[in-house]
Amino acid sequence: MKLNIAIIMGGYSSEHQISLLSGQNVYQHLSRDRYSPYRILISTEKWVCLDDSDKEFKVNKEDFTVNMGDTKISFHCVFNAIHGTPGEDGLMQSYFKLLGLRQTSCGYYQAALTFNKRDLLSVLKPYGVKAATSFYLNEGDIINEDEIIKKVGLPCFVKANKAGSSFGISKVYSKDQLLPAIEKAYKEDSEIIIESYLKGTEVSVGVITYKGKTKVLPITEIVTENDFFDYEAKYEGKSQEITPARISVTEKRNVEHIAKLAYEVLKMKGYTRSEFILIDTIPYMLEMNTTPGLTEQSILPQQARAAGISLTELFDSAIEEALD
Repeated sequence: MKLNIAIIMGGYSSEHQISLLSGQNVYQHLSRDRYSPYRILISTEKWVCLDDSDKEFKVNKEDFTVNMGDTKISFHCVFNAIHGTPGEDGLMQSYFKLLGLRQTSCGYYQAALTFNKRDLLSVLKPYGVKAATSFYLNEGDIINEDEIIKKVGLPCFVKANKAGSSFGISKVYSKDQLLPAIEKAYKEDSEIIIESYLKGTEVSVGVITYKGKTKVLPITEIVTENDFFDYEAKYEGKSQEITPARISVTEKRNVEHIAKLAYEVLKMKGYTRSEFILIDTIPYMLEMNTTPGLTEQSILPQQARAAGISLTELFDSAIEEALD
C-alpha cells in the first residue's frame, strides 16, 4: 500500500516563495512506487491541497485531512518544507504532535530553540561551541550606539533574531549605519542580535539522520561576490558554493565534530544545516537551520549528491526516519 504524504510548503514569512520551490522539488522527487505525495500550500490566507492541475481543496485544520470530491484524504506522514514560521519555529511541529501525526523535521522544542539564534548559541556555549561576540536588542529598547560598538566593534552584523535567507541582515561599517540597520532588522523580527565580524572561511555543513544514524554530509565552502552571504548571494548566483570545501584536514575534522555534537546534544532528527566561520582551524557557529532549502541548487541537496545520495533517497529517507 502506498503511503499518503503531505508536503507542506509556503508559510507566513519572507521565505514563502523559496519554500514553494523546495516543496515542489520534494514533490517531484519522492518515489511514486512507495508514496502518494500531496502538495499542501500554507499561507496566512489559506491552507489548501493542490491537485495535479493546481486546483485547490481546503485542508480541514481539525484533523489535517482533505476532502477531494467524494474522497477524504488522510496522511501517514508530513514532509515539512516550510522555511521560517510556522514550519521552522515549532508551531507546525506542535500542531502535528497534538494530532499524533508524524513529520520529517525536528521536534517542536528543537525547532523553537534553533529558530532563535540568541537562544541556540547560548544553549550550545557550555558544550564548547564558539560564536561571535554579540549584543542583544528588543524592540522598544533604548539604543546606545557607543555601547554596542564598544562591545562588538566595527564592522559588525545586525541580524533579525528569528529570520532566515538573510532577510533583515546588514553589515555595518560605521556608527551612522547602525540605526538604519537596526530598523531594517526590526521589519523582520522584534528581537535583534548584533554580532562582531568574524574574518575567516565561511562553511556550511548538513547533518541528517540517515538509515538510523547521524550522518555528517560533505562540507560546503561559501565564496560570495557580495560583501557577505546575503539574499543575492544565496539565490541570485552571486556566490560560489564549493563542495567539498577547500579546507584542511584539521578544519574538516573540527567542523564535522562541532556540527555532529550540536545535532546530538540538541536531540535533533531530520535535516539540519549549520553555518560556521573558520578562524585558525576553529569553527565559530553562526546559526542552525532545521528546514533548509531543498531545491536542486540548495546547499543540502548539493552535499547529499556529493555523498552519493540522490534526492529521491534523501527525501525518502526523511519519511522513513519519521515513520520509524
